[in-house]
Amino acid sequence: MATVASYRETVTMSTVGVRELKNRLTHYLRRTKQGEEIVVTERGKPIAVIKPLKPREDEQAVIRRLEAEGILRPALKRGPMPKPTWKPIRVKGKPMSQTISEERDER
Repeated sequence: MATVASYRETVTMSTVGVRELKNRLTHYLRRTKQGEEIVVTERGKPIAVIKPLKPREDEQAVIRRLEAEGILRPALKRGPMPKPTWKPIRVKGKPMSQTISEERDER
């Protein structure tokens, strides 16, 4: 078992061979749930890392983070979206979808 320190956090790592992992998978998953990273080796060469998932952000936390990053702007008013004030324009002739399909077929 090795302890690796980074600028963010200290992580405990263990190394296990594929056969040992297969035979004792539940044991290693339990250790992963406790925060340990497991490096899986095949013939002594690392091939994978099993590590705990980061906790999911709740919906409100995601909204606050996106607002802080400037990706999302909060609504100016609370409540349902207002109904549009514009009215669709009626055009004579064949439907627009048919015109678009015909133009695509010409290409």
